[in-house]
Amino acid sequence: MNGLQSKIRNPKTKIVLVVDDDSTARYGIRRALEGRYIVAEADSAAAARPVLASQKPDLLLLDIEMPGETGLDFLRELKSKESSPLVIMITAYGSEKVAVEAMKSGAYDYLPKPFEVDELRLVVEKALERLDLAEENERLRRQLVSEGQFGTMIGASDVMRRLFELADRVAAADVTVLIQGESGTGKELLAQEIHRRSNRGGKPFVALNCAALPEHLIESELFGYEKGAFTGATSLKRGKFELAHGGTLFLDEVGDMSLATQAKLLRVLETRRVERLGGTASLDVDVRIVSATNKDLAAEIAKHTFRDDLYYRLRVVLLALPPLREHREDIPLLAGEFLRMLGEKHGRPGLTLARAVLPALTAAPWKGNVRELKNVLESAVVTGRSAELQPEDFPSELVAPGFDANRQGSSSPPGLPDPLAGDYREAKRRFETDYIKARLRQHGGNITRTAAAIGLHRQSLQEKLRELGIQVEKE
Repeated sequence: MNGLQSKIRNPKTKIVLVVDDDSTARYGIRRALEGRYIVAEADSAAAARPVLASQKPDLLLLDIEMPGETGLDFLRELKSKESSPLVIMITAYGSEKVAVEAMKSGAYDYLPKPFEVDELRLVVEKALERLDLAEENERLRRQLVSEGQFGTMIGASDVMRRLFELADRVAAADVTVLIQGESGTGKELLAQEIHRRSNRGGKPFVALNCAALPEHLIESELFGYEKGAFTGATSLKRGKFELAHGGTLFLDEVGDMSLATQAKLLRVLETRRVERLGGTASLDVDVRIVSATNKDLAAEIAKHTFRDDLYYRLRVVLLALPPLREHREDIPLLAGEFLRMLGEKHGRPGLTLARAVLPALTAAPWKGNVRELKNVLESAVVTGRSAELQPEDFPSELVAPGFDANRQGSSSPPGLPDPLAGDYREAKRRFETDYIKARLRQHGGNITRTAAAIGLHRQSLQEKLRELGIQVEKE
C-alpha cells in the first residue's frame, strides 16, 4: 500500500482512496486524479482499513474483483457502519449485474473497465459535489438548530435550544424516544422532525393517538386483524406496526393505554413481531418507536396504572417539552412567525401587531400552550379589520382594556422612555429608537429574529433602522 502524497492537506481538498489489486490500474487512476485531489492507494480490503481509520477518505474507488475479500463484501461492511465514505465500484467489462447488486448495497455509482480518463474524472467530480451538498445541508441544519429552529418548531430561549440540540443528536441514533409535555406543546411536530432527520426519514411515519380511540379499537389499530376475526371484520386490515415497517411509529398519549394493551405492546417491543387479531402467523416488524404523553408516567406507575417495564422500554431517551409559560421569551418569535404564516394563508400578508398586543400576549397564561397561541392569532387574522391587529381583535381575557405592559412585567424591554414626554413626533421617534435597540439587544443583533419578534418584515425593519440611524451591533 502506498501512503498519501507528502503534502499539507488543504481542509477543502478531498481524499480519494483507490482500492485495487492491479498496480497498473491504481497508477493510472492516481495520475488522472492527482493535482485535483489527494490520492491514496491500497491493494486489498485489508490494506484499505488502516487508511480508512487514519485518513478518513471522502471517496473510495473500489474494485469488485479482488482476491480474498471481494469489493462487494467490503462495500457491505462499510455500509453497515454509521458513517462511511461514498463508494464508486470499478467493474470488469460485462459485469453490469454485479454493478446493480453493488448499487443496491449502497454504492454511489460504478465504472466499467476500460474507462476513459475524462469519464473517471466526471464521475468522481459528481460524487464529491454530492458530498459537498450533503455537508452544506448538514451545516445549515445545525446552524438553524443553534439559532432556535428545529423543522417547523422555533424557540430561541435556552431551554428550547437545548431541547432542539438534544433532539437533533437523538434523531441520528436509532433509539426509542419518549416525549413528555402538556397538550399543545408540539409533541407530534417534534416526533415528525426526529423521524425526518433519522436514517428512516424516507420510510413511513405512522401516528396513533391512544387517547382518541375506544379501548376495543386500539389493539386492532396497532396490530391489525384477519378477515372474519370478529363481527364486522369483512376484510384483512394491516395494523400500524405493519404500516410503519422500516419507519417510525408514533404513539401519542401512550399513558392512556389500558394495562392489557400495554402488556401486548411490551411483547411486540421485546420480540419485534406482531400477530393480527384472529391470525396465527407472526410477522416481523422493524419500527422505531417514538411515544408521547402529557401525563407523569412515574406517578402513573405509583398508581399501578402504567407498567414500569414498558416505561423503561419506551424511555430510552426522554425529551421534555416545556409549557409555553416556562419560555415566555419565545412568544414574540412564535407570534411573529405565526402572524406571517397565517397572514399568507388567509390572504392578508404584512399584518402587524399594535403596540399593546405583544406584551399582553407574552404575559398571558396560555394553558393550551403553543397551539392556543396559534389559534388565538388565527382568529385575530381572520376577524381583524386593519393591517395592524388591535387589542379588540383578541379575547378580552388575554388583552384587557387599559392593559399596562410595564405593570404586567417581564415581556416589555427595560429602559423604554415615557411615551407622554415631549411632542408627538419627538416622542414617537425616541420610542421607536429605544424600543428597536432594546429588541435588537434581546436577539443578539439578529435582524431576522428581531423583525419576527416585533411583527415586521425583515425589509421593513431594515428601512426603519436606516430611517432612525440605528447601527446594528451583533453580540
